[in-house]
Amino acid sequence: MIMGNFSDDIKFVSGVGDARAKLLEKEIGVRTVGDMLNHFPFRYVDRKRVYSIAEITDCGPAYVQIRARVTGVAYAGEGRKRRFMVFVQDSSGSAVLVWFRGIKWVEKRIEVGREYVVFGRPAFFRTELRMSHPELETVEQLLSRKEESGLQGIYPTTEKLSGAVGAKVMYRIICNAWALVKDQIVDLVPEAMRRQYGLMPLREAYYNIHFPQSSEALRQAQYRLKFDELLGLQLNIQARRTERMSKSDGFVFGWVGDIFTTFYKEKLPFELTGAQKRVLREIRRDTATGLQMNRLLQGDVGSGKTLVALMSMLLAVDNGFQACMMAPTELLARQHFATIARMVEGLDVRVAVLTGATRSRERREILEGIARGQIDLLIGTHSLIEDRVQFLNLGFVVIDEQHRFGVEQRSRLWTKNHRPPHVLVMTATPIPRTLAMTLYGDLDVSIIDELPPGRKPIKTVLYNDSARLRLFGFMKEQIARGRQVYVVYPLIKESETMDFKDLTDGYESISRDFPLPQYVTTICHGQMKPADKEESMRQFKEGLAHIMVATSVIEVGVDVPNATVMVIESAERFGLSQLHQLRGRVGRGGEQSYCILMSGYKLSRESRARLDAMCETNDGFRLAELDLKLRGSGDVNGTQQSGMAFDLKIANPTADVQILTLTREAAIGLLEADPDLSQPEHHGLAELRDRHTTREEIDFSRIS
Repeated sequence: MIMGNFSDDIKFVSGVGDARAKLLEKEIGVRTVGDMLNHFPFRYVDRKRVYSIAEITDCGPAYVQIRARVTGVAYAGEGRKRRFMVFVQDSSGSAVLVWFRGIKWVEKRIEVGREYVVFGRPAFFRTELRMSHPELETVEQLLSRKEESGLQGIYPTTEKLSGAVGAKVMYRIICNAWALVKDQIVDLVPEAMRRQYGLMPLREAYYNIHFPQSSEALRQAQYRLKFDELLGLQLNIQARRTERMSKSDGFVFGWVGDIFTTFYKEKLPFELTGAQKRVLREIRRDTATGLQMNRLLQGDVGSGKTLVALMSMLLAVDNGFQACMMAPTELLARQHFATIARMVEGLDVRVAVLTGATRSRERREILEGIARGQIDLLIGTHSLIEDRVQFLNLGFVVIDEQHRFGVEQRSRLWTKNHRPPHVLVMTATPIPRTLAMTLYGDLDVSIIDELPPGRKPIKTVLYNDSARLRLFGFMKEQIARGRQVYVVYPLIKESETMDFKDLTDGYESISRDFPLPQYVTTICHGQMKPADKEESMRQFKEGLAHIMVATSVIEVGVDVPNATVMVIESAERFGLSQLHQLRGRVGRGGEQSYCILMSGYKLSRESRARLDAMCETNDGFRLAELDLKLRGSGDVNGTQQSGMAFDLKIANPTADVQILTLTREAAIGLLEADPDLSQPEHHGLAELRDRHTTREEIDFSRIS
């Protein structure tokens, strides 16, 4: 018998071939047989359950199966927008099946009057149930299918891939790949450790993740594969941390000089909170030890992270070093520059800003100033990581909204000196302390959990469409008082598959309801040209526009103290973290601010809990804890974790925090007993660790 290998090209698996192999690699990164078996389902559906059409609601399962008779077909649209519509009906109601691609193939297989079993993702367009590109089979085909557990995996895909490799074809490819390598799976975790943690054998785990024999077998398979992945991750992180802490290769900031002291005594805009003082002490201690600092600073929206970052950079300047701050957008970079330049005015500190829009002559002057040490603080965007940006003596790096940068982008700043500078990465996305300590195991974690004095808590309320006139009246009242308003939408244009409010229709509605000349409305969304987006934001920031209609593109980087109202349309569409970030765009001045959550009439239990929590608390860390509880073990999303240097295929650190904590403790214990994992029984664990070691020359785990 010819045996396959995990590293064999996927094109040699039956049902793939050259064309599909190229598509699989391009769209989902599957190049080998092993990649295919590590492409896990992100959701499972029970194919034994058949719903009546009337049972299906927009709060129900993500995928459903119905049994219905075709009553008619029709075509709609022209050219690329042409679609094929199939009308079906059962004893309880009717639905519409829609195809935008493969229309000729589908229409040949549809017979009016015949009964079909339809499997797909339900969506409501207004009140009409629709399914786009569902699977179809005749009742006869259903009855002839062999009896199985009924659980079927739904695999991560893309629009382009799903058009060429549908769910059935993907399932056949998985089956054929499994047949090639099922007898070659080697368990890397020692048997004693498997017994200790109650782990299913690896071969059984792979089989049941793709072909679940029962719900319990699926649960055990998921647990085992997540455990292995997170154990490898933690072995890597803890080994790196041990290595970093053993080296004295950091710049020493030996004293607090005149610049820092003068700023502290004369320039502070307000008294530092206890949390800010605590974090500054932690940074001061780190930078005085001779160890290279690598610290994560968490702080809720408006908690004063930027001030802490500035004072840390001034500490670097006092000790003869340059410092820089990298922000994800030009708007945020220029905002930081304006704030910092104003705050250090009168001190012997030279500040500059460098972005992609910086003009050539000014850019040359900045580059020369940085190289000669004539500029102390450089604020900028991705432009800071360009090779031509060469510092004379970079000692301190601040990365704002760190999750918006790729690991490689962040790491480039580390090479700007002969020894690595101290690194402070900041995020306004709250992460529960236990999760942060575990997920960012190689970073020291600081938290600012107090707001500066004078900030009034934002009042948050939940409305539905029946309160729209009341909402408009409140907006007019606030504008009449000289305030400004954000209105945020989840979509730019109307969608056929999602019944949510959209920006285009919302802008027209607001324009009709605010017809007076003195009310100026501006638009901001991600599909606009950068110059147009910047102009819209400028008008709003300078008070030339009263209302900004936007998508979530404004959740970071827009600081308009005069804006006091944040309206979030279809708020159920957003996650807790995003809702909290959007709410943080108001309440930045001294006036009372408001966040109004607009939702549909029908809310799932989770959506209701999420929106109620927003109304009950402004504490981002409490919301983060609640978010974890609401999601529970969560759906396995099968995607790489954003901003991490590790490719996680099945585990989700924010949802699988219990397994993450367990594997962290296991990794620490293993490395204390066998630091290099050189003992014979640990060779498999060493391989597991090395799978999560980045292949780049730069040690990304020390960056974040």
